[in-house]
Amino acid sequence: MSTENEGAAVPPAPSAPPVPVDAPAAPASQEPPAPESGAAPTTPLPPVPSDNPAGSNATQPYAAEPAAGGSQPAPAQAPASNGAQPTGPTGPQGSPPDASWPPPPPPAAPPYADTGAAAGAGAGAAAGVGMDGAGMGGAGVGSGWGVTYQEPAPKSGRGRGGILAGVLIAALVAGGLGGGLGYTLAKNDDNTSSTTVSASDSGGSVKRDPGTVAGVAAMALPSTVTIQAESSAGEGGTGTGFVFDTEGHILTNNHVVADAVDGGKLTATFASGKKYDAEVVGHAQGYDVAVIKLKNAPSNLKPLTLGNSDKVAVGDSTIAIGAPFGLSNTVTTGIISAKNRPVASSDGTGSNASYMSALQTDASINPGNSGGPLLDAQGNVIGINSAIQSAANGLGGTSQSGSIGLGFAIPINQAKYVAQQLIKTGKPVYAKIGASVSLEDTTDGAKITEQGASGSDAVEAGGPAAKAGLKPGDVITKLDDTVIDSGPTLIGEIWTHQPGDKVTITYERGGQTRTVDVTLGSRTGDS
Repeated sequence: MSTENEGAAVPPAPSAPPVPVDAPAAPASQEPPAPESGAAPTTPLPPVPSDNPAGSNATQPYAAEPAAGGSQPAPAQAPASNGAQPTGPTGPQGSPPDASWPPPPPPAAPPYADTGAAAGAGAGAAAGVGMDGAGMGGAGVGSGWGVTYQEPAPKSGRGRGGILAGVLIAALVAGGLGGGLGYTLAKNDDNTSSTTVSASDSGGSVKRDPGTVAGVAAMALPSTVTIQAESSAGEGGTGTGFVFDTEGHILTNNHVVADAVDGGKLTATFASGKKYDAEVVGHAQGYDVAVIKLKNAPSNLKPLTLGNSDKVAVGDSTIAIGAPFGLSNTVTTGIISAKNRPVASSDGTGSNASYMSALQTDASINPGNSGGPLLDAQGNVIGINSAIQSAANGLGGTSQSGSIGLGFAIPINQAKYVAQQLIKTGKPVYAKIGASVSLEDTTDGAKITEQGASGSDAVEAGGPAAKAGLKPGDVITKLDDTVIDSGPTLIGEIWTHQPGDKVTITYERGGQTRTVDVTLGSRTGDS
């Protein structure tokens, strides 16, 4: 951890906090020397005042610089065992009182002095806190907690960096000492009441409402699986899926299972740790949706409830579940940031792209989240997490970039329709207008090209576009109320509909804006 000011040496914290000991017992009373004949009896010295007189050479606890060489004067007297009250050390009459008496009480927390200033030598040397692995104390008899601590005077030229570093270390060590000292004080004083309040229930036994994130996670996690897909060549990756029905069908992304489509291996592991082999029932590369089925599926499967993605509003809460970077059963939260976001994504293998009119969320989504459920606040599935915006390579990049708060999910209404088709026939069915459009990144609209793929006609003879009078060169700018800014946007928006749906297309030709109704056709399978 760095601070604002680097370069200041920070002493390492001791391996264990020092344990304070009781204050030294009161020294035994000393018998004054017998007075000479006719002399007045010796009067006991008064207690040393808390403030030394100006100009006094007496050592002031916690203040003065150590003696030259680090040596400290030995304690004036050894503690007594009879409990007599101290009268103070004596000396020649008229000499200044010894300021090291009475000994100060032990400090509440050990002051960590600069090691160079605290190093003592010789018998009776007061020890600082050892930082070289020797533990507490230093060499010499009498070193230890009960010895008067003498703080070094501030060194000239010490910078702000050193002060900040010292405060940082002290704060960290004080956190560790607090628990040990608190235990010691409580042990020594059973009458001290604690202000700490303990919860009546532990975290595991607290009842959580179904509408909370914890409640939704507890409900959804048992029906979410981590998918391992491996090709016949041993290549593959990790993704996520969720229970679609009680028959053992799992809904996920096409790019999650693509490696296992042709003779590969596929497994699904539940949050409980139970692992099942699985097989691909059907996959739709254009939609980026796939359905797999568990082999020997258990009879107690609980499908997740499917919501209505058309009714989702910007600002609604979202909960994403998946296995980012292989970390299964990860739960993250966010909101719906936008709707109908046109997204073209690819798994980076050079195959055709997938198009979606996506739900955008800022819930953290990373590689491995693909295929997992995007839930609303009630735990209903509103989308399938599918793609992220990468700061490095943009959408569909092959690098393992992390979340930057721009995640995209296939709306569940679309995914449900696709899944039902895959379960029924094993092949996807796409809506179409029967015209080829430019895939260039523009903002002017979707332009019908002059020629179709592989030299075919740009407008399919007898298709929906031809019947509506659309021609090459027309620029489609709206589909119903949705603004169309490019070809991929148009494709993604058409694929949110089903074959046979009637839509209104707005287009430009020769500088004029026109509208026409089109009944969507159908195409079966990926091509």
